[in-house]
Amino acid sequence: MRITALVQAEDKGWGTQLPIVPHPGELIIGIIAFAIIYFVYSKYVVPRLEQMYDERTAAIEGGMAAAEEAQQQAAAAKAQYEEQLSHAQGEASKIREDAKAQGATIISEAREQANVEAERIVASAHKQTEAERQQASVQLRSEVGTISTNLASRIVGESLDDDARRRGIVDRFLADLESGDVKPEKVGTAGSEAGN
Repeated sequence: MRITALVQAEDKGWGTQLPIVPHPGELIIGIIAFAIIYFVYSKYVVPRLEQMYDERTAAIEGGMAAAEEAQQQAAAAKAQYEEQLSHAQGEASKIREDAKAQGATIISEAREQANVEAERIVASAHKQTEAERQQASVQLRSEVGTISTNLASRIVGESLDDDARRRGIVDRFLADLESGDVKPEKVGTAGSEAGN
């Protein structure tokens, strides 16, 4: 009612000299209602909100702690992985170096064996050549001896089949030939000069 009186007073241009004052009954009911609402809120709502806030804070802090722990574990796992990777790279490098060294050793051993085998083959070839030369020399001496004794037998007119004698003559002839004491002569020129 008073509000309407004030609004009417303003409309008539009287001004706002009267303050708005509530009824004492309304004021008491308002204070009692405020006290009841304050009590209910402070007894039931605020503790529940604080509990929810504390739970939320604990969950956030727990999540942050868990995240920090997970981050530390991830950093530790990364450090361990990097250490294993560097160890594996070092081991791979060592294996490569060992393989190179083994390869070089195998190559040098193969070369050495090849050189030894080549020297053995060359020595064997020299021995075989020397044996063949000696065999050819012996065979040549035998054939030269046989031919020369046959020729001498025809020239002399008697048989020179005695082996000891034939060997002695052949050996002496070949020794003279090797020493250079025997000089080749032309058979036909000596007889033709005597005839002239």
